[in-house]
Amino acid sequence: MNKTLITLSGPTASGKTALSIRIAKTLGAEIFSCDSRQFYKEMSIGTAVPSETELKEIPHHFIQHKSIQSPYSVGQFEADAMDTLTEYFADHDFAILVGGSGLYMHAVVEGIDQFPEVPEQIRTELGERLKSNDLEDLQKELQTLDPDHYQKMDIQNPSRVLRALGVSLAAGQPYSSFLNQQKVKRPFSVLPLTVDVPRTILYDRINDRVDKMINAGLLQEAEALYPYRELNALQTVGYQEVFDFFEQKINLDEAIAQIKQHTRHYAKRQMTWIRRKESNTIRISPTISDEDLVSKLPKQP
Repeated sequence: MNKTLITLSGPTASGKTALSIRIAKTLGAEIFSCDSRQFYKEMSIGTAVPSETELKEIPHHFIQHKSIQSPYSVGQFEADAMDTLTEYFADHDFAILVGGSGLYMHAVVEGIDQFPEVPEQIRTELGERLKSNDLEDLQKELQTLDPDHYQKMDIQNPSRVLRALGVSLAAGQPYSSFLNQQKVKRPFSVLPLTVDVPRTILYDRINDRVDKMINAGLLQEAEALYPYRELNALQTVGYQEVFDFFEQKINLDEAIAQIKQHTRHYAKRQMTWIRRKESNTIRISPTISDEDLVSKLPKQP
């Protein structure tokens, strides 16, 4: 039988975790996470990793398997995911790939574009510039070197800005010129699903989730991670705002309000990515009935 990878995308707080577990139970499948912040074992509350109960319901892969002190690129994830899926599909017909990190999902489904190596000197210089100057300085240079990619990318994500700028400087040509290379043929078919939630409801869910994170101990988790705040893994909504609170740049109420606002902005960017990259996806409600859910899934042998 043809092997099938079911991808479940959607913005943060849309209900992907609960729905992925329902799908996995229906098909007797396991779940493979492509959430790039849930990879790190030191980050739990601020990344909304599945609860212990949820992790026990269905086997999960790529959840908290790395340390924040171990750099982990999308290319490394693609290689690890394909190795794991190849072994998994030897004994299973269906797998569920779930997460809000579109680039990481795209890497598994179609492979990643190949870029020239960025010399260590350029990476170091850009890192020093980020520390000593505002991110805006690097954003402006990227806008000059690659205006096309600048208009499409998440310019508030320091790691993405550094990556695109580093490639542009090293290659002497725009980062975007290396995008959209030939897709990789995978040894499985793909069924793309997207969690569809009305924006007003999604924003309410985001606000509620942030309040629950605060009550669950986000400040205490962030305090333990504060010494490592310069690491790429911690350039993340939820932690950055709390770090600003620790440094007395803002008060706690402002930090919480900013986490909610920045998370809403992040969700909006995720939805934009989905519209652009996943035009053939099947949209489903997180509260879809069991009967309707089964009708959208491949039939079991």
